[in-house]
Amino acid sequence: MDYRGMKVLVTGADGFIGSHLTEALVEAGAHVTALALYNSFDSHGWLDDVPEPVRQNLTMIRGDVRDAAFVARIVQGQHVVFHLAALIAIPHSYAAAQSYVETNVIGTLNVLEAARQYGTERVIHTSTSEVYGTAQTMPIAESHPLQGQSPYSASKIGADMMTEAYARSFGLPAVILRPFNTFGPRQSERAIIPTIIRQALDPGCEAIMVGDTTPVRDLTYVDDTVAAFLAAGNAPGIEFGRPYNAGCGKAVTVADLIEIIRGLTGTTKPVRRDEARMRPVNSEVRALLADNALLRRETGWRPGTSLSEGLEKTIAWWRGRMGAGRVRREKDFIT
Repeated sequence: MDYRGMKVLVTGADGFIGSHLTEALVEAGAHVTALALYNSFDSHGWLDDVPEPVRQNLTMIRGDVRDAAFVARIVQGQHVVFHLAALIAIPHSYAAAQSYVETNVIGTLNVLEAARQYGTERVIHTSTSEVYGTAQTMPIAESHPLQGQSPYSASKIGADMMTEAYARSFGLPAVILRPFNTFGPRQSERAIIPTIIRQALDPGCEAIMVGDTTPVRDLTYVDDTVAAFLAAGNAPGIEFGRPYNAGCGKAVTVADLIEIIRGLTGTTKPVRRDEARMRPVNSEVRALLADNALLRRETGWRPGTSLSEGLEKTIAWWRGRMGAGRVRREKDFIT
């Protein structure tokens, strides 16, 4: 995608998908301002791991999308805003629901209001397949009912509706991009694929500990998700105020996923159930499978990485990171 000369803001640029998107935008010629959540450790999150030539072509700032005045200052003058900043860990949302509302709903409102005030040419708001809850029909089209099966997903539904409202009420050129489960390098162990890979590779783990292995997921490699963002950011025929699914359109059970990773890593470790990793019964999303026809038709986007290819790249990244002693184990994860 050609973003040459465009001024682009990425919120949540310090995160997994955000850091990859930031790299891609720099490579596409954009003048990128990358927002990382403020901290006192002199860290920009995963932006600290992007190649130095990319970092040299970035404007990196720290702040918080909950601060409306701050958001207004950084949105002013931007042509496009990719809004990825959010609290995303589902397990923590059960314990701290208000913080998810403040960041995911009010933070999104601040971005939308600033974009309206300064005439931003396009806002791409990041949704999630979790807003659908357990699939009532599959594959899941954008018309599927929304179901808040966790405080996290409820907060993202609220953010999505606010984005739709700003498009309808004020004519804001805002797109709702709804990625399904994305995986790849830099992803936290809170997600299912990195927690399996790390345990498979870690000589200190005698078994692969997981929660429920029966859910079905549509897994998309991060490069393909980034391509969907880039397409949504400049496709001329896209409709504002409506959601677009970004998933590969293929599904796999967690149990089958574990076996694929065991094969690719060459491990014979047993798989054991860890009750601490289970979601509340009525909160588990049983199945997610994307109908991506709308995004394909209106932007020309196509996922190009198979599950096996993506897993091989992700495993290679984990081998390198573990070999360098740069792994911090995390117990919480999502499926």
